[in-house]
Amino acid sequence: MVLLMASDGFANTRIASEVGVAPMTVKAWRDRFAESGLKDFSSVRPGRGRKPSVPPERVEEIVRLTLHETPAGETHWSCRTMAARAGVSPATVQRIWSARGLQPDRVETFKLSNDPQFEEKLVDVVGLYLNPPENAIVLCMDEKSQIQALDRSQPSLPIKPGRAGTMTHDYKRNGTTTLFAALDVLSGSVIGQCLPRHRHVEFLKFLRTIDREVPRRLRIHLILDNYATHNHPNAKAWLAKHPRFELHFTPTSSSWLNMVEIFFSQLTDKAIRRGIFHSVPDLIDAIQTYLAAHNENPEPFQWTATTDQILDKVRRGRVTLDAIAN
Repeated sequence: MVLLMASDGFANTRIASEVGVAPMTVKAWRDRFAESGLKDFSSVRPGRGRKPSVPPERVEEIVRLTLHETPAGETHWSCRTMAARAGVSPATVQRIWSARGLQPDRVETFKLSNDPQFEEKLVDVVGLYLNPPENAIVLCMDEKSQIQALDRSQPSLPIKPGRAGTMTHDYKRNGTTTLFAALDVLSGSVIGQCLPRHRHVEFLKFLRTIDREVPRRLRIHLILDNYATHNHPNAKAWLAKHPRFELHFTPTSSSWLNMVEIFFSQLTDKAIRRGIFHSVPDLIDAIQTYLAAHNENPEPFQWTATTDQILDKVRRGRVTLDAIAN
């Protein structure tokens, strides 16, 4: 704006009035343009501008400490402990961590499978997710065992403006149940059944439930883990008499590969964690109510990772673990 008005022949005082700066500022800008041209006009001259409050060496030291050391007697850094160590403010530490994606306060569970058939099983399961067979149904099946019917020691207070809902930290145990569930990969609907225990007897009951629920014309590809009850002789004998069932086992320590675990997580978060159950039947009613509501408008989970992407990530994990071990 200043340069354009100057090119049109306006005086410095007129330009200053229009732009809202002092006439001397307009003169300085015009002199600089005449000296350096438009290319370097917007650059900050050496020694000018806001000085960095934290030297680069201090920033690198904070990053090094975060990645390679911990506070004395503690497992990880906080903003305050790092600020005290580095001699900066907690806000500065937070800005440095945020800029570099560092989150020392967080930790995620992680374990690499040692299954010798990991790759073979991975390809088999992911293949069913990405390219399900025709004239068949793909079900992700697992058990959520030992779901506790918990009753609180006092009534909970309801939510109100300015205050969250409350519940007591202590509770009374009123028994447990086990939910057997099979997630339809294509539709997102779930076949579920609560049973008192977690044995091959209950597994067979649930297989019969699946057999009744799934139309006879469809083959059944069942994705599940290699738990002992799934390989019981009685279960194998029943499956031999029902050849439309085909079992696909996930690798050991790879429950993340079974998409029904996502459903279990949602069930826990939305129907169980905050629930108050005076008895096991109350708990079962809550689970069945959630199942019915879920199946009224099911939404399938989308599997996007390819086997190559997963195997590449596993290889990087093994290299890192080997480096740590050595």
